[in-house]
Amino acid sequence: MAAILLAIPPAKIAQFKAIIESYDNLATLRTHDPRRHYLMLYFAPAMRTEIDALLSDLTAEFGIVRLA
Repeated sequence: MAAILLAIPPAKIAQFKAIIESYDNLATLRTHDPRRHYLMLYFAPAMRTEIDALLSDLTAEFGIVRLA
C-alpha cells in the first residue's frame, strides 16, 4: 500500500473526497490530523501514475498541498 499525506482547506475536503470515491477502487481517503486538515490518501502502488495525474489536475482548484 502506498500513501500520500495531503493538506486541503476544510471547505474543500468533502468535495475532494467525493471525487476520489467516484473512481472505484482507485484510492481511499482518511483523516490523518483533523486539527490541521491533513488527509492520507492510500492506494495500490500500481495506481501511482493515475493518482499523480489526478492530484495534478485538482491541486489548483482544491488548494492541495502534498506533505509527504
